[in-house]
Amino acid sequence: MSFWVFGYGSLLWNPGFTPTQSVKARLHGYHRSFCMLSIHHRGTETDPGLVLALDAVPSGQCTGVALQVAATEQDSVLTALRERELISSAYIEQHVDLETDAGDVISALAYVIDPDHPQYCQFELERQAQMIARAAGGRGPNTEYLYNTAAHLTQLGIKDSDMDWLVKRVRALTAT
Repeated sequence: MSFWVFGYGSLLWNPGFTPTQSVKARLHGYHRSFCMLSIHHRGTETDPGLVLALDAVPSGQCTGVALQVAATEQDSVLTALRERELISSAYIEQHVDLETDAGDVISALAYVIDPDHPQYCQFELERQAQMIARAAGGRGPNTEYLYNTAAHLTQLGIKDSDMDWLVKRVRALTAT
């Protein structure tokens, strides 16, 4: 039996597996936010970057993509996702219900921020831009994460005004 994973950030452009199916879907009660300090993948402990997380907001909504994992790959994909996403225990692995544009409901695995974890943060957009512009970690520069995610959201027709602002501001800060 296969399962689904909700992609809302880097899983949109680098899921680490080839989905058997992908469909645009919404998660209610959360929003996409640069609310997690990245001390491994896109920053360091001394100079953290920021990565996206699903932050619980009662009236929130996050549009992303439900990615179906092949039944024959479910164990290896789950292991790889856990190694990648649970590296510092800032994310909590949860099963969530996603709603597709067609009105179907898909139960999917999602990685949600733990608001009690030390890596959880809430910064104004300007501070986010300053951090993203300078940080780099084991998977590369934080700017790459921002630009790739923003580009894929645009390709999917998903509007995110904070993301658009951050891209413009970070490009201005880095002159790229």
